[in-house]
Formats: sequence, structure tokens, C-alpha cells
Amino acid sequence: MMHRSDLGQTPQRGGRSWIVAATLLTAGMIIGFVVASDLNWFPTGHAVPDASSVPIARPVATAPQPALPGGSGQTFVDIAKAVKPAVVNIYATKNTGRGEGPHATPFDDPFFRRFFGDEFFRKFEQQPKDRKERGLGSGVIVESNGLIITNNHVVGKADEIRVTLSDKREFKAKLIGNDPKTDIAVVRIDATGLPTVPWADSDRLEVGEFVLAVGNPFGLTQTVTLGIVSALGRAAGIAEYEDFIQTDAAINPGNSGGALVNVRGELVGINTAIFSQSGGNMGIGFAVPSNMAQSIMGQLVQSGKVVRGWLGVSIQDLTPELASQFGLGDTKGVLVSDVMEDSPAKKAGFERADVIVEYDGKPMDSPAHLRNAVAQTPVGKKVTVKIIRDKKPKTIELAIAEQPKTMAQSGEEDGGESVTPTGVLSGLDVRELTEELASRYGLKSGERGVVVVRVKPGTSAEEIGVREGDLIMEINREAVTSVRAYEKVAGKLPKDHPVLLLLKRQGRTIYLTLRP
Repeated sequence: MMHRSDLGQTPQRGGRSWIVAATLLTAGMIIGFVVASDLNWFPTGHAVPDASSVPIARPVATAPQPALPGGSGQTFVDIAKAVKPAVVNIYATKNTGRGEGPHATPFDDPFFRRFFGDEFFRKFEQQPKDRKERGLGSGVIVESNGLIITNNHVVGKADEIRVTLSDKREFKAKLIGNDPKTDIAVVRIDATGLPTVPWADSDRLEVGEFVLAVGNPFGLTQTVTLGIVSALGRAAGIAEYEDFIQTDAAINPGNSGGALVNVRGELVGINTAIFSQSGGNMGIGFAVPSNMAQSIMGQLVQSGKVVRGWLGVSIQDLTPELASQFGLGDTKGVLVSDVMEDSPAKKAGFERADVIVEYDGKPMDSPAHLRNAVAQTPVGKKVTVKIIRDKKPKTIELAIAEQPKTMAQSGEEDGGESVTPTGVLSGLDVRELTEELASRYGLKSGERGVVVVRVKPGTSAEEIGVREGDLIMEINREAVTSVRAYEKVAGKLPKDHPVLLLLKRQGRTIYLTLRP
């Protein structure tokens, strides 16, 4: 490989000068050949033609673009031309005082006033006291009367929002509503007859499909990138309700709120976030699915707020260990770890340890999937839920209620003499639940169970995530109401078999499998 230091060296004198000349002559011949071959003047395997017969180089005609799958007859060029006019630049501005936010100044401290003196501060205070934070993102026009969907993190806290269209027209926008739990926001501009992007049914999207991301990364307007759907139903820890489409289409800062479209030019998602260790694209981008975005947008436009459905169960992943404990052949479904009082689930007869395998006609494979499905269910709608209880299938019908504004969350659990059993539970020290321990761990006095006061390092209990303060309520489906009951159950456990624990932690109940 040639490095810059290899260039511009002074040739040696004397006998080696012929080497330099030969090198230059050879280089000239190679360059001439490369240039000529680029112009098709020296076809491979043919003699050098006479000068009079050399054809004149002419511009090569653009090759026709292949039609995309799906029978629409469109090409990527057609899709880009159709979608780009409906993707806008969004500039959000937030005013921050000199003494607040990230622009706070240490000169407001009395110490600095004494140090620098009053004259300095008189000049300093003549400077503008307000600063502005500016953000840049993208948006998608979904209605020709100026309705635009974007991300909450782009406009949610802005004092002023300005939108620039593809034809360079600029408008001041009004925030119609925002939903931080899904990172969706809706703004409107005073304009009509605008180009739009039609909605797609994101439930029909499949891994491997071509998608185009359109937005304004780093302020570079009307940028189009191509990729595929890498995965569906992703949870990335960005928002409370997540069902992200993952794509390798390049998404960068400034793309937030832009369009992710399919090969028919339909909106399948709103570009939201990237996974990056460098701040730029690394081939992992996330978009809110169009069905979720459209549902949230409809509620924001109609009422300015989002109302979510509520089932009233605590749920968790069904791991292979848990499936084995419940006698299930596979891990399909979502495990119910608790049923809340006065909830639709409680009234309909749900029980702890039920496994939800289908909700409203759709199979459920993860807690996030079920939470999203329930949250998007209209309040009052009657749904059918298929469960497995004690290895037998069962169907429950119920009406979904509105999610309470505050979901009660208690705390956890220590005092008295600790007990250290042998065998598979030997990594745990537990005690009776006293008022002192209840106060220490945020538990309600009188709750049934024993408190974990110590988890020994390096044990199976530590590995699976048992914590100090967990309240053990059941062992292998048997209730544990006291230390004596705990010892009785622990004493008959096989040494080489896994143990199913039901714990209460921060007001929630969860199942864990403790392996030998």
C-alpha cells in the first residue's frame, strides 16, 4: 500500500537514474492504457486499431431501472420522487434562561461576583440573558391540509416549531399533541394541497423486505437511503411502549421523525432512533410501526391525549426453565405473574401462573407484544384471550378498561433471625417479615412471605437475579407464609432439580427458576 511518505522522494544520482526514467516511462504507458481502456479504445484481445478506425466515445445511455417486487411496476427512483416532497425539515427552538438549563453560568454564584467585582458584572449583565436551544429533525405530511407526524423528542419541549417544505417554503407549526410513551408527536401548518405519503399496514411487513428511509440527516435535506427490514417487534429501551421495526437503511441524527416506506411507497414506520457507538449510522436503526403511529396520531388529533387499554395483569417472559416448571412443551406465550385487584382480568377469572398464548385473535410471544396490543385496544371493546392453565387450554372473554392514570407500585422487604437452608436454596438467607423489615424494604406490614436478607455471591440465586429485599411468596407453587413454612418446603426439595420461586419486588410479582 502506498503511503503519503512514499511520494516526493529525491532520486539518487548516478547509475540509478535509468531506473527513474524507466519507471516514469512504464507509468506513462500504464496510465495511457487505463485511460484508453476506460473509453473502450483498446478492446480486450484485439490489436491496436488504426487511428482512422478509432470510434468516437459517446455518452452511455442510462440503463432502465428494474421494476420492484409486488407488481406495482415502480422503481426505487419512482418511490423516491413520490415520497420526498412529503418529507419536511423541522426546526425546534427552546428558550432557556441564562441561569437555568445546560446554559447556566457559574458567574451567577455570589463567590464569582466578589472575585470579579461589580464592574465586570455590570458589563456581563448587559448581555442577552436568554439563550436558545435548537434542534433539527424530520416529519412526514400525512394529510394534505398540513397535518405532520414526527417524533416527540424532536418537538415535545419546543417553544417554537418551524417547518420547511421540499419547495423551500417555511411555516410556523402548532403542536397538536405528543405522546412520550411512544415518542410520537403531531404538528400542523397552515397550508393546503400538500403532497402526502399513504399509510401502510405495518402488521403485514416481513423481515427481508426492501425499505427506504427518507429524511434530513445532519441537515442534509431530502436524503434517501435503502435497506431491508432486519427485524420486527424490537424493544430498545427508548420508550415505554415499543414495537420497533429494525432496519439497516442508513438512519442518522436529523432523520428522527422521517419516513420509512415500502416498495409501494407507503409509510410503514416513523424513523426514531439508531444504535451507534460513534454517533452515526452502524446499520441498526429503529422506526415506530405505522399502525401504532397512526393510532396514536388519531387520538392526539381527536382529543389531544392518548387513552390506553388495560387488562390488569403483571406479565413476564416464559423462559425454557419456567416452561419446564409449568409442564409446557415450548415457550410460546406470556406468563401471568400476578392479577391486580378490581381489574378486568380479575373480574374475568384470570389467575397467577396462567400463560396467555393469544389475545384478540393474535398470537402473543412476548410481554412487550401483549402490552402494546392491550394498550392499543379501544376502551370497552370485548376481546377473547386464550390461555393455558394447569397444562389445559382455556378461553376467557372480557371487556378492556381504561388504563389507570397511576399504576400502584409498592416496594420491597429484613429483621429477626435469618434462616439458611441447605441444597438448592443454600445461596439465600431469609427472615420473617417484621414491621422493621417492611419499613426498610418498602413492604406492607402483614404481607405473606419471607424476606431475602442476603444473597451469597457466586451462587445460582445470584446468577438468576434474586436480590436482597425480595419477598418469597411461593416455592414450587406452594405458599410460603412464614420461615417455618419456608423450611418445611425447602426440606423436601430434591437436590438436583430446579426450583420455581414466586417473588414480590417493588410491588410486582415475578417467577424465577433457581437451578441446582
